[in-house]
Amino acid sequence: MKLKKIVLKEEELLALLRLQKTPMIGDILAKKLIAHTGSADAVFKEKKNILQKINGIGNLTIKNLFESSNLRLAELELQYIKQHKIGYSYFLDEDYPLHLKHCIDGPILFFKDGAIDFSNEKIISIVGTRRMTNYGKSFCEKLINELAVYNPIIVSGFAYGIDICAHKNAIKNNLQTIAVLAHGLEHIYPKAHKKHISNVNKKGGFITEFFHNDLPQRENFLKRNRIVAGLSMATVVIESASKGGSLVTADIANSYDKLFHISQFLN
Repeated sequence: MKLKKIVLKEEELLALLRLQKTPMIGDILAKKLIAHTGSADAVFKEKKNILQKINGIGNLTIKNLFESSNLRLAELELQYIKQHKIGYSYFLDEDYPLHLKHCIDGPILFFKDGAIDFSNEKIISIVGTRRMTNYGKSFCEKLINELAVYNPIIVSGFAYGIDICAHKNAIKNNLQTIAVLAHGLEHIYPKAHKKHISNVNKKGGFITEFFHNDLPQRENFLKRNRIVAGLSMATVVIESASKGGSLVTADIANSYDKLFHISQFLN
């Protein structure tokens, strides 16, 4: 069954973009503001003294909310979305990913490119080291081959090593695969993976919560990891250093009460 897509009015989409760019307004607080006022657009039409009564909203947050520079950035992003016909998913949409919807810090809005279909709820995230061993590669390939009969969506982060191995083997097994980016759609990191863009788009696609020209900053990868974990029923870590980013993803998955498996640690 195809899930319904809410077509947001332009002023509501602009307000959501504005919330995303407001310092000190994360997804949890943004959802609280939307619930209190009824919509993202209503947040910016509400009286400031009323907003300040909401738990977590102080004078500095109010100042940031109504900063004109954030509005300008949102307007530029809206222009880009319209010009390039960028797809997006709003957290109150019916077609917003079910597992991510249940995560308190799931993004209020993310952008997508490709042929993604979230009506299939059987989603597995596979992550691991960028310095993949032959054993890790073999394990990843075998795992996806054996999972293929269940027709899951394979999610990963499009990085070197296990991530790209997971995407490539999902495609090889005719499975949908989704790459979660730590930057905007105008960039690809690592650049060496540009050659995989077309194949991923044909069998799934890319999603990101970052504006189109946002660069792959270090802190973005930690934010990205919660989406990788949140999208899926379970997160599989195939190889990781003792302090690798993959274990951060596993910790997040565990905090969401999702199953995860660590097959091997690197010394």
